[in-house]
Amino acid sequence: MRIAQVAPLWERVPPPGYGGIELVVGHLTDELVRRGHQVTLFASGDSQTLAHLEPICPKALRLDPETLEPEVYAVLQYKRVLDAASEFDIVHFHTSYPALPYAEMLKTSVVHTLHNGFTRENQKVFQHYRHQPFISISDAQQQRIPNLNYVRTVHNGIDPESYPFVEVPADDPPYLAFLGRLSPQKGVHHAIEIAKRTGWTLKIAGKVDPVDLAYFEREIAPHLDDRQIQYHGELSHSDKVRLLGYATATLFPITWEEPFGLVSIESMCAGTPVIAFKRGAVPEIVAHGATGFICETVEDAVDAVSLVEDLDRENCRDFVERHFSVSSMVEKYEAAYQKVLNEFWSRNGRAVSEPTLAA
Repeated sequence: MRIAQVAPLWERVPPPGYGGIELVVGHLTDELVRRGHQVTLFASGDSQTLAHLEPICPKALRLDPETLEPEVYAVLQYKRVLDAASEFDIVHFHTSYPALPYAEMLKTSVVHTLHNGFTRENQKVFQHYRHQPFISISDAQQQRIPNLNYVRTVHNGIDPESYPFVEVPADDPPYLAFLGRLSPQKGVHHAIEIAKRTGWTLKIAGKVDPVDLAYFEREIAPHLDDRQIQYHGELSHSDKVRLLGYATATLFPITWEEPFGLVSIESMCAGTPVIAFKRGAVPEIVAHGATGFICETVEDAVDAVSLVEDLDRENCRDFVERHFSVSSMVEKYEAAYQKVLNEFWSRNGRAVSEPTLAA
């Protein structure tokens, strides 16, 4: 199959640190190549991939201070995809609603993965283009706009080999971990409250976007003391894995309907249980009482901290390997591509029985 993957340009593929969408796109793209498909990745020029790379900008836009109008590169990216569309069996967009009007112009099959949440504003755009094929990353995500043309749900997957299993967490001192964008939606302030109420050390890591700077300075910075509440900045992949793996538990106290939550499976893959708030896709990802605890309130999370050391860390790892591997994810994407292609060919008079999954 000839497949185009259209990635966001804000981060490279895969990201050197934080960047869930780009990590998933990187895994998907490389595994499709390994399975014999002809894949082209439209992404930033510093991306690293087994596929043919079509660089749209020299490097990830977030890392280029000279980029004043990032939207320009998005337009150039879509123009490049439009010009090359006839070379592909399917074009897979990972760039949310801005891709929708461009996808309407293509004369080849398309599919969109919905990596982000829905907002009051962007719902209007999705509703207008609801006939286009969409892949959700959780069943919970579909409930937000149930009338879109969903092909199926494909949960995100990771490579377990990139997350060494840690059998015994650190004890000098033992600590809780928080990893993610430092924003109100991710609930860092709740993580701090949980740590302070339990007396545990909390190690925080992640980036602060400009839009979240005021929140960081108001709700986070006053609590940082380099002892109990520590901020470690944005980490490399290896440092991130160590932070999660040696934690006793990872806190995921989100305040919004998170469509997935990659940090949760990264943590469990390293052996560390997750204490999460019951929002969005959390019930689809964390097995309550087995790989972590799903909580309604801060009080519930405080109580869970005292129970988490009784959970089996090997069970956390096994759970991810069974349900959230790259292999499992890509098999489901291949099936979704075939379904979209069959429907496209049916509308356009091509035989639906023609084999395509082989290279």
